[in-house]
Amino acid sequence: MTDVKGFFRRLDPDLCVVTAAAGGERAGCLVGFASQCSMRPPRFAVWLSKANRTYEVARAARCLAVHLLTGDQRELLEIFGGETGDEVDKFARVSWREGPDGTVVLRDAAAWFTGTILHRTDGGDHVGFVLDPLQGGEGPGGPLLRLSDAKRIEPGHPTG
Repeated sequence: MTDVKGFFRRLDPDLCVVTAAAGGERAGCLVGFASQCSMRPPRFAVWLSKANRTYEVARAARCLAVHLLTGDQRELLEIFGGETGDEVDKFARVSWREGPDGTVVLRDAAAWFTGTILHRTDGGDHVGFVLDPLQGGEGPGGPLLRLSDAKRIEPGHPTG
């Protein structure tokens, strides 16, 4: 295998929080692997760890919500990156509302959208969910949190 660690180490993508709801359950997690993947039609892909509870709920969901966070929203970063839904109800600690098809929309996000899941793609220890955007909105402005901002957080769900 070719050594790509140096390449990957230089990446510092925007972080987002992905939330899922299905079968009466809600889940959400911090995601570092996400990107727009088509302009026409607009599409976005988020990659969820198979070890994460959010992945389990997302497998049964029809839609997901994707949220961007700014530097002054570190509390959301800590909750969705440093806690596991296996042990705590993250949504009891944040302001949220129900969006299309039962999605969970965080009220304090810098920007958000909900999207219908079109495809699921196995990428190894993560599964990609390709989304068709339905609805979106914006909140407070400011620089977005990046992967490097989360390095000091102990993951709520170990990556294995």
